[in-house]
Amino acid sequence: MATADAAPTQDQDTIRRVIWASFIGTTIEWYDFILYGTSAALVFSRLFFPNVDSFTGTLSAFGTFAVGFIARPVGGLVFGHFGDRLGRKSMLVISLLIMGVATFIIGLLPTYHSIGILAPILLVSMRFAQGLGVGGEWGGAVLMAVEHSAGKKRGFHGSWPQMGVPAGLLLSTVAFSACSSAFTEEQFFSWGWRLPFLASIALIGVGLFIRLRILETPAFLHQNMEARQVQPPIATVLRSYRRNVLVGMGMRFAENGTFYILTVFVLSYGESQLRLPRSTMLTGVILASLFGLFATPAFGALSDRIGRRPVYLGGALFTVAFAFPFFWLLDTRSPLLIWLAIVLGVNLGHDAMYGPQAAFFSELFGTHVRYTGASLSYQLSSVFAGGLAPLIATGLLARFGSAGVAAYVVVMGMITVVSTLLASETFQTSLAEEPTRPAP
Repeated sequence: MATADAAPTQDQDTIRRVIWASFIGTTIEWYDFILYGTSAALVFSRLFFPNVDSFTGTLSAFGTFAVGFIARPVGGLVFGHFGDRLGRKSMLVISLLIMGVATFIIGLLPTYHSIGILAPILLVSMRFAQGLGVGGEWGGAVLMAVEHSAGKKRGFHGSWPQMGVPAGLLLSTVAFSACSSAFTEEQFFSWGWRLPFLASIALIGVGLFIRLRILETPAFLHQNMEARQVQPPIATVLRSYRRNVLVGMGMRFAENGTFYILTVFVLSYGESQLRLPRSTMLTGVILASLFGLFATPAFGALSDRIGRRPVYLGGALFTVAFAFPFFWLLDTRSPLLIWLAIVLGVNLGHDAMYGPQAAFFSELFGTHVRYTGASLSYQLSSVFAGGLAPLIATGLLARFGSAGVAAYVVVMGMITVVSTLLASETFQTSLAEEPTRPAP
């Protein structure tokens, strides 16, 4: 099995520039996307769904949150098609613009009290646009890093765009928390909540400046010199890589679903169930975000040494084992134990899967369909895992208490454990090779 890529490799300065550009771009994308989730948990039910009780308002707000996930596979397919045909770089620029403009417009939207039912309709429309942007962005960002990388460091280099999630989570949570603390309750719900959304326009300028300066990936250029595709990439993926797509989707369940339990649902749980100050849960999320900036690349680098599967499997098993203890720690109402629970759940469970994921998913597909295949696996599962997780968790909490939510996390974790066991080990393969299909 080859250990070096056949495609041309880049010098270290180029690789550093590419991974920094991928990291900064994904940070901005995820700042925008996660900011909506925080606001859905704490703000939108009151401003956009005021004529219903608190429980129904929370469900409605989390419903609009799920719309972004429904749009993500659409973005993945559209941007994947053109990314495999035209290149990775141009798709990154377009997706960043879509996300930034949609987020900025959310900060300008009138609320239900101003324009009635049109307010939540506009909110859902902008959330759909956010989903399109992030759906197209992820595949391009990770491929820029992975396809520029030498074979022995693909896990580490691929983890840099993944670091955009904790960095975006950190920025959005800090921005939201700062605005929440700086203003009175009336000021915050009147206009203060808008400031983090409006700030996105400045971040977009920085991201575009950096991304426009990076080069197309050598793997894509090498493939284009050899042959031009005839069939649409999606047709090839569905014909030749169906099992890889399904395995990748299953591997996403614990990583994606539990992430939004740990960082979005937990905000609503702390405020509505535990009657704790908003800052308690937000502090836990901020701490997990900070540690994630170190844990994510560490697990990515570890996967370069011992393989993708053992690292990913370890994260999934920890998620299963920690599901019930997580809620036991929350229910103590002790801030220190709550922060410990969130940090352990995110940084040992989630990050062990998310660190090697970019390289792992990229290695499951050939260069000619890699953008489409990796995006399809990643984004399709997000509809059923992350997009519905806060909504399902809220319903289970009302019916069965926190034990029902913990059992839900266990089910998602077991889906990922089985899927990871079915996946082929890929860390020593060349990106120029035809990937191995999972064993039946």
